[in-house]
Amino acid sequence: MKYREVIMYVEIGCFVVCVSGWILVCSTMPTEYWNYSTVDSIVLTTSNYFSNLWKDCISDSTGVSDCKEFPSMLALELYIHVCRALIIIAIILGFFGAILALVGMKCTKIGGTDVINAKVTFAAGMNYLISGFCAIIAFSWYGNKIRAEFVDPNFKAQKFEIGAAVFVGWGGSALLIVGGFVYIYFNGKEAYGSSSKDVKRPGSNLTYRTRRTYMLPPPTKDGRDSRRTRTSLAPSRDPYAQTPRSLTRDPYATTPKSFSRDPYVQTPKSLTYLPTGRDAYV
Repeated sequence: MKYREVIMYVEIGCFVVCVSGWILVCSTMPTEYWNYSTVDSIVLTTSNYFSNLWKDCISDSTGVSDCKEFPSMLALELYIHVCRALIIIAIILGFFGAILALVGMKCTKIGGTDVINAKVTFAAGMNYLISGFCAIIAFSWYGNKIRAEFVDPNFKAQKFEIGAAVFVGWGGSALLIVGGFVYIYFNGKEAYGSSSKDVKRPGSNLTYRTRRTYMLPPPTKDGRDSRRTRTSLAPSRDPYAQTPRSLTRDPYATTPKSFSRDPYVQTPKSLTYLPTGRDAYV
């Protein structure tokens, strides 16, 4: 199985997971059981109190229930306003994340090249991830508020317990976060991965340090040879300096006659055998 096919199946699985989490988060909005409380009376009747972000409800053992919306929005506590805003933001981001995922997935073939599709799917993963974090913050804040009031001994009002909608919201938020993270991980490497390659530097024309060439100077006026030698300058280490052709190892370079081994080439007098009895070679 090719890598592209693996990514395609991963995207399909993440899309199913994210859409399922988004549906679970949306289902908590009309659900009335965000918190609940049961009150037993002396008579054989039981009253159940439950509420959500929008209204309070009550029902008894006879099956009769009645709900009443909050009378004033400005009179509500701060955490209810924040939870409302976060849940609505999570639903909107999840909706746009689903649209971007449908456009950018490799199985739909709606977008352009693979890089463009990866960027679109990466944006969908970001929407899902932010949506999941917004939802889980809202449900966690609401659940922590109920828990704090329930365990507070100084809280004299009616105490509630965490309802089923909060647990469903936690599950949907977890699915959104996991699916969005997988989208970001796989498509982020393809869309914004490092495309730089190791650039090989061109080789230098310089060779290793050549051996110094020793040449004997011509004989002096008194017939004696000077034992001083002349040393040719070593090549420069500057990579941009031009190396003399006599010091390179280029097989096509022209070799001076003084360095040639051809027996038919005339050798300069300064390099011939000297009559003084001393052997002098190049």
